[in-house]
Amino acid sequence: MAGRFIAVEGGEGAGKTTQLPFIAACLERAGYSVVLTREPGGTALGEEIRALVLQNRQTGMTAAAEALLMFAARAEHVEQVIRPALAAGRWVLCDRFTDASYAYQGGGRGLPMVRIAALENWVQDDLRPDLTLVLDLPVALGLARAGRRGPADRFEQEQADFFERVRMIYLERAKRNPMRYRVVDASHPVEVVRANIERILADWLPER
Repeated sequence: MAGRFIAVEGGEGAGKTTQLPFIAACLERAGYSVVLTREPGGTALGEEIRALVLQNRQTGMTAAAEALLMFAARAEHVEQVIRPALAAGRWVLCDRFTDASYAYQGGGRGLPMVRIAALENWVQDDLRPDLTLVLDLPVALGLARAGRRGPADRFEQEQADFFERVRMIYLERAKRNPMRYRVVDASHPVEVVRANIERILADWLPER
């Protein structure tokens, strides 16, 4: 039986890095074999692209170049990691996927959504996450949390209005497709967020 694909999304400081191992542990306790991966990244090429996109070595990168780099990394990731894992019956848990391109390159950078959709269809064909958890919190709180992590990457250096647009796109996409998305209030303490995620998974996971 094919596995399932869960993506975890959210703006800066939403706590994805903290919650992903917890989600993986929940799935493993339920008896599933989990592949934990991330975007951009997940493959050797993807990690090199991640460094190009996130680090501050490249100044003046255009929005189009940024989006194409993201989808180049995604193309490798889909074919080398995600599809093989799903075909083997494993569950894929991914730190960001294509919703991030709609939110950051579409909402944040202002690229036309139709161009992102064209890249999505080309690179992924019919592959979409079975469940997308959106960790949501006010932008000011997220940026304050992110600022405590260390030096800011290329995205974290953007202004608050950039992240307001990112957040708006995530919430709009979740509202349009409530069957696939679950929005989690990430402004609460870690333990409360975990309890809410655990309840969502308990309701969503198939009976065994």
